[in-house]
Amino acid sequence: MQKIKNIIFDYGNVIFAIDFRITQNSLKQLGIPNIETFFGHTGHHNLFNDLETGLITPAQFRDGIREIAQNSALTDAQIDAAWNSLLIGVQPGTHQVLLEIKKNYRTFLLSNNNQIHYDYIIDYLKKEHQLENNDSFFENSYYSHFMKLRKPHVEIYEQVIRENNLNPAETLFIDDTPGHLEGAKKAGLQTLLMTEKPENLGAFLKSKGLLV
Repeated sequence: MQKIKNIIFDYGNVIFAIDFRITQNSLKQLGIPNIETFFGHTGHHNLFNDLETGLITPAQFRDGIREIAQNSALTDAQIDAAWNSLLIGVQPGTHQVLLEIKKNYRTFLLSNNNQIHYDYIIDYLKKEHQLENNDSFFENSYYSHFMKLRKPHVEIYEQVIRENNLNPAETLFIDDTPGHLEGAKKAGLQTLLMTEKPENLGAFLKSKGLLV
């Protein structure tokens, strides 16, 4: 890690705690069959990929859930509540860690996200942390649904590298999903698998020599 000058952070389960199992249970209660293959950490229905890359609108996503659940009576609020239920939050101290790491590195955020989750997260940050967004912690923040790209496709990493004039060999990408690291490696980035819970981000970065 001696040559690292830039760090690109994933968001979910690196900074912001999430729990896929909660949403699996919530979607199952809406009537979604075969939930483990429909929505999982390592693989899921194309409906989610399309939402994360902005190929479909939140309204089209909700209609897709109604169709798969075979329940046209499901309300937007019910679907959004189930979909957002995986979003736990940011623990006290995590944002301070990001400010500390920013003192010594150029830092960036790269998240597979979607409009429904994004709106929820922004509202959460305002209510719980009195923040308008994540801009104070990163030089630039990137979200898949705005970029029309998602991890682990190499193009999403290349765009971040290109737009910020980064040297990939001096840039570290941190993510909790091994497959996303593989895509980053193809773009020439150094990678680090997040193996701790988000509330332990500071200790994790210290253990890797990135934070004093």
